[in-house]
Amino acid sequence: MEWQRDGYTISTDPGRLDLSFTVDYLAQTYWGKGTDKAKIRQSIDNAIVFGLYAEDGRQVGFTRVVTDLARFAWLSDVFVLDELRGLGLGKWLVECAVAHPDLVDVTRFLLATNDAHGLYRQYGFEPLPEPDAFMLKSQV
Repeated sequence: MEWQRDGYTISTDPGRLDLSFTVDYLAQTYWGKGTDKAKIRQSIDNAIVFGLYAEDGRQVGFTRVVTDLARFAWLSDVFVLDELRGLGLGKWLVECAVAHPDLVDVTRFLLATNDAHGLYRQYGFEPLPEPDAFMLKSQV
């Protein structure tokens, strides 16, 4: 799928991703720091990807969704280059992800964030109603 707006394109074509750029960027984020780059690449390979591209074709943002396409989806790794923040491109990435036809009817759509709760509330995300019902098995 592909969306266009103001000279920017969002595409779900994994072949269009600049994998080196994406992996290197994610490895520097607060949530990805210390993660082996091979693991980051594997996480991208096993998700629906949304690459954000400037008019010249250069990748300038990214997000991905891990899903079974029915009952569960996990929005992850949302980023836009610093110099392009404030243009609504991150919001647009989230809009495209949650409106993707394969994801609109997913029963549970989750995400984790340290600092963007207000952004995600705009798209229907809320704190877990029963956080004690959820558990985590972490290898970190």
